[in-house]
Amino acid sequence: MDKQIASDPTMAAARPTWLTENSVSLEACVADMTHAAKILNYPLAVEIQKNIPIYDAEFIAKQIGNRTVIAQHMAEWTHILREGPGIVVFRRAYNDLTVIDQATSVLQSIIDEERNTMGQRGDYFGRPGDNARLWNAHEKLCAASPESFARYNAIDIVSLISRAWLGPLYQITTQVNIVYPGGKAQTPHRDYHMGFQSAEKLVQYPAHVHQLSAALTLQGAVAHCDMPLESGPTKLLPYSHRYVPGYLAITRKEFRDYFEEHHVQVELKKGDAIFFNPATFHAAGTNTSKDIVRFANLMQIGSGYARSIEVVDRIRMSKLLFPKLKAMIAQLVFSERDIDHIIAACAEGYSFPVNLDVDSPLSGMAPPSQQDLMRKALAEKWDDQTFNTTMDNYVTRRHTH
Repeated sequence: MDKQIASDPTMAAARPTWLTENSVSLEACVADMTHAAKILNYPLAVEIQKNIPIYDAEFIAKQIGNRTVIAQHMAEWTHILREGPGIVVFRRAYNDLTVIDQATSVLQSIIDEERNTMGQRGDYFGRPGDNARLWNAHEKLCAASPESFARYNAIDIVSLISRAWLGPLYQITTQVNIVYPGGKAQTPHRDYHMGFQSAEKLVQYPAHVHQLSAALTLQGAVAHCDMPLESGPTKLLPYSHRYVPGYLAITRKEFRDYFEEHHVQVELKKGDAIFFNPATFHAAGTNTSKDIVRFANLMQIGSGYARSIEVVDRIRMSKLLFPKLKAMIAQLVFSERDIDHIIAACAEGYSFPVNLDVDSPLSGMAPPSQQDLMRKALAEKWDDQTFNTTMDNYVTRRHTH
């Protein structure tokens, strides 16, 4: 049987083991996108705009206790991200806009402080002055205002879409991107992991790893202001994530030209959120407005099985957040579900890697994670010093001796 499969030229052609520059074909990519677009059936969406399904997050929040309804929505999103257009929009992801405004204020103050100390900075997609980028905004928000961090992450939609694509143990990183009037569009690209590698590196990975890369991350953005088309919301090419050689393809002129001619954009309101398969061809648009400072909090949410895009000191975040979160729980500010979301956004959920000489999982398959310890500390009302010492010991126990 194995010999027959190995010698079948049809199978080898349909499922190549390795990709090369010769694997790339714009015609094949367009044919696949065109075929896939003929099947656009997502009955739970409130509307479909430019091949992008749009959902009402406020309605979903009201259904959160109905497991059947929520499971149906999550299954639909999984299909969209895997085989469908690759993009999901949520209207009113943040229904309480004071949460957005508070976070915006804190993040802007950090950006201003960094500009004063480090000067005007752009990023690898934008020139200084066109945009401002705040790296590791997730940890910096938590450090500057644990209360704002908690309110910002007490949200169902981020948890639901993350679990629909990545499963549990997801890890959130965020990077603020501000594009000023006149700021130019990005070059179309795919995103982390493989989207950050050169063609010379990409061809060293077998084809199935190219497919796997997109399943390790979820890309998203929360609108911190209204984003009409003139402000340059993200340009997207629905179904482009389906094309396996796409990490190689998007560096080519013919693909970039096709993208510029056929991309779509969706207007967002403050509090809306968009999530997409990171293999989707995309780029921030040009801000042609005269007075709109486009402020988005970009999310790259990683699988618990993968390496996140940024080094985030989650022990530091947990120690800063714990006393504030404990007080807010005592004041009945959050539901149990909110608390789970906040802990998931802050602490590491995966138990590994560990020093098995020290932390051998004698009961169960793994020792406690940071999230397990934080839940235990909150449930048992630990004092701050006990929690801090426990988290310090957690770090020490993961060193080799």
